[in-house]
Amino acid sequence: MAMKQILAGFAALTLLVGPAPGGAEAPAPVTHEELGRTLDDLAGQIQGLGERFLGHFAPGESPFERPLVTFMLDRRHDLALTPAQVQALERIRAEFQRESIKLDADQRVAQMDIAALLRADPIDLAQVEVKVREVERLRADLRFGRIRAIEQGKAQLTAEQRAKLQTLLSDPWMRRPRTGEPAAPPPRRL
Repeated sequence: MAMKQILAGFAALTLLVGPAPGGAEAPAPVTHEELGRTLDDLAGQIQGLGERFLGHFAPGESPFERPLVTFMLDRRHDLALTPAQVQALERIRAEFQRESIKLDADQRVAQMDIAALLRADPIDLAQVEVKVREVERLRADLRFGRIRAIEQGKAQLTAEQRAKLQTLLSDPWMRRPRTGEPAAPPPRRL
């Protein structure tokens, strides 16, 4: 609610400032309904950004779905990866990143479609249901793509490298250095 008040204040201030100097054409007056719809759309966009932000940083999926291919590449020296393995892992990561960018964009477009459908009066529930299911299918496709990329990455490792990877992953108290970073000191025990 506070966000809507701030945005409304900003919009009102913008309207009060008036036309820009230099003979620019005066903007057409905005009705309260148009301003309300615009603010609702903006609030929805901000909420969507927040959800995507949390999706990237908040734990919500299993530990087996974390960015394991990047972890392997960052620990290439610890895992003794060959140049061919590094190249294969980089290709897997790049393919997943391309796929995830496309799926994320498709999700955003579908969310915009849902917002447009919800502004109608009456709301066409059948169309809204189709779009909601589309968003969830895209989210599932992204999650499965991540799992597939992880499995493809693990398949590039030898048995010894997989065992070393498990050792690195099972050591939660120690912040393992990324390639080129100094090692963090182990935590103090009291």
